[in-house]
Amino acid sequence: MTLQQIALHNPQSNALISLANEDELLRQADERDAQLAGNASMGWMHGMPQAMKDLSHVAGFRTSLGSPLMHNFVAPEDGLMSSRMKASGCIVIGKTNTPEFGLGSHTFNEVFGATRNAWNPSKTAGGSSGGAAVALAQRMLPVADGSDFMGSLRNPAGWNHIFGFRPSQGRVPMWPAQDVWISQLATEGPMGRSVKDVAMLLSVQAGYHPASPLSIAQDGSAFTAALDLNPTGQRIGWLGDLKGYLPMQNGVLDTCAKALKSFESMGCHVDTAELGMDPAKVWEAWLVWRQALVGPRVAPFMLKTENHPQVKPEARWEYEQSLRLTGAQLTAASATRSQLYQHLLKLFERFDVLALPAAQVWPFDVTERWPSQINDTPMDTYHRWMEVVLYATFAGLPCISIPAGFSHDGPTQGLPMGLQLIGKPQGDFALLQLAHAYEQANIEMISLRPPGV
Repeated sequence: MTLQQIALHNPQSNALISLANEDELLRQADERDAQLAGNASMGWMHGMPQAMKDLSHVAGFRTSLGSPLMHNFVAPEDGLMSSRMKASGCIVIGKTNTPEFGLGSHTFNEVFGATRNAWNPSKTAGGSSGGAAVALAQRMLPVADGSDFMGSLRNPAGWNHIFGFRPSQGRVPMWPAQDVWISQLATEGPMGRSVKDVAMLLSVQAGYHPASPLSIAQDGSAFTAALDLNPTGQRIGWLGDLKGYLPMQNGVLDTCAKALKSFESMGCHVDTAELGMDPAKVWEAWLVWRQALVGPRVAPFMLKTENHPQVKPEARWEYEQSLRLTGAQLTAASATRSQLYQHLLKLFERFDVLALPAAQVWPFDVTERWPSQINDTPMDTYHRWMEVVLYATFAGLPCISIPAGFSHDGPTQGLPMGLQLIGKPQGDFALLQLAHAYEQANIEMISLRPPGV
């Protein structure tokens, strides 16, 4: 069934890359069937076809990072998340497409090309976990892994009508890693078509590992528990566009507001919330942190001058900006980040979760690199239009993108949008419970499939 879905949809959507030999995959499937016949199961993912994001190492598969300079690199061993998923019984069938170095929420690169939106192939899939999101929406995968620095699990989930979960900082340890002490803004995590599937995949991915000393010392099995929750009385703080600070394309806020009305009908209390500090100051601190972390990732590819033309301009910009940063700037930015965290803690005295749109624009044309403006507001960086997703990341908080609905007007008609729900510190399970309650209350809308799927 999986191979049939891939043959049907992948030639157009280009979500899956570096696919394994079909005969070998069928042989592995026969082995898993034989194990089950002998009452031996490896775990929840026994026999489950999986394609890991092309930023993660899987032994024997290429890890291209979407870069022409890494096109032929074959991983000699599994990364930590891949090894955990394989130990649970999955069969790796290939990789999922990602933008070069995972930078930017639009999945295209010079190695494999662009991944197209599951609902409209003329539009972007989002990113950087765009290939994973589309493969899920088009039923080419049952669940999918991804990673999230600046919304990379949430933005493509919202744009393809699935669930994408950014776990708490340290919930899913990442290895190998260039740095295990400072570089805590990016995390791997799960995506799924149901919250239960998201929780079960998280149960496989999560758990302390000594190679990641800041990882959370809680076993992943906690996420296998029942998600049932009576949502009555849950308090949701709607941050919206931060009192007009964040430009939003027409219809985005309205679609999210409709999803919030559903929470009210479930017995939740939805009230307007304020961030509590200047978002412009948060953005400036975010730029410092992002450049400080991304620059060193790009640096090895900039050592040779002849490589420079093969590194995309956005990555070169991040690298060049990082060269100008000082320790004093990073310390000041860290203080601002700490202030944001403290402000959010105060908000959680009044609210159980905070809500924001999962994106500021609808899926845009697949031939664009990134939106140059939102309405009449120009975007001054390649990721400024993604600003709405940085708050959960910067505070290290769990955040899930849930399907909010679809656009009903003009050229964006029929395109999906997601709603972010941000949970309390290490409140991953409670957040999944609330998302599950929303899913059950909106199962007809959430069960909708892309055209032709």
